[in-house]
Amino acid sequence: INPRNGEVVGQRSASKVFDRIVDLAWTNGEPGIIFLDRLNRDNPTPLVGEFEATNPCGEQPLLPYESCNLGSINLAKMITDDGKINWDRLAEVVALGTRFLDNVIQVNQYPIEEIKEMTRANRKIGLGVMGWADMLILLGIPYNSEAATELGDRVMKFITDKSRMTSRVLAKERGAFPNFEGSIFDNDSDEPVRNATCTTIAPTGTISIISNTSSGIEPLFAVSYVRQVLDKDILVEVHPLFEKIAKERGFYSKELMKTIAEHGTIQDIDEIPEDIRDIFVTSHDITPEDHIRMQTAFQNHTDNAVSKTVNVCHDATRDDVATVYRLAYQGGCKGVTIYRDGSRDMQVLSV
Repeated sequence: INPRNGEVVGQRSASKVFDRIVDLAWTNGEPGIIFLDRLNRDNPTPLVGEFEATNPCGEQPLLPYESCNLGSINLAKMITDDGKINWDRLAEVVALGTRFLDNVIQVNQYPIEEIKEMTRANRKIGLGVMGWADMLILLGIPYNSEAATELGDRVMKFITDKSRMTSRVLAKERGAFPNFEGSIFDNDSDEPVRNATCTTIAPTGTISIISNTSSGIEPLFAVSYVRQVLDKDILVEVHPLFEKIAKERGFYSKELMKTIAEHGTIQDIDEIPEDIRDIFVTSHDITPEDHIRMQTAFQNHTDNAVSKTVNVCHDATRDDVATVYRLAYQGGCKGVTIYRDGSRDMQVLSV
């Protein structure tokens, strides 16, 4: 179907297309999937146009000539010394982040006039998070627990509500976004907003490395892992929170770190206390269903979309991949990416 006029331009077997997508994703992790019907269901400016695509990582649906303006809060920095969430500090940072991203739209130098006009007309921003797995560790909550998904739902609702509240304040100070009329916010019950969207969950690959925290809303890839960068340079990394806790609890040793690196998981290492094994579950320790449940919890309260990779083990089947896609759609996600460990000759993270 031509998305611009709705005309049918060709016919294919949907099941064959789906099977082809599944086979390619199983083979090397591409392509990810986005659900255009779901993206357009939540389109804040339907009179301006429909979504046909997203940015490369899938978290930011964009109309023609819109630009991607994202920022992420490090949730690991929102924990008090006595192990509780500092909601006041989080609210403060959300407000600052929202203002900062709106300022970026105004001061940015745009490469062409069309991008400048569309970006300023909708003023979309995407405030998100990183350090989610680290926050859970600091709170002593296993990633694959019901408590974790419930907290994820609560945290993201808090962030989106506070960001939109700030956007309303900005609208009073600076005016609503120019395409406000006819948008989903154009009704008598709500105050005008400055930004057509406020929140997005990006993968935060590079910035989470700089911040020394876990990426996006992903679980830890591993407690000890190898990162391959540039021209096959190899970096061995141990999660700093695990190393800190291991030393505090008295079970740290270089031999243990080597054993963890060789195993790729700590779940079968008995000398590590059970409560530590529970909170340091990794992406391959949890089920695909756990991955999707967490993504759904955050998507429930995210304006744009959620970038999330479901990591599956090397011996996962094509049926496992198909199941993940179906679960993502049924759960209300706007897209999902799958990566089967070892399905590429070179991969960024490995144990």
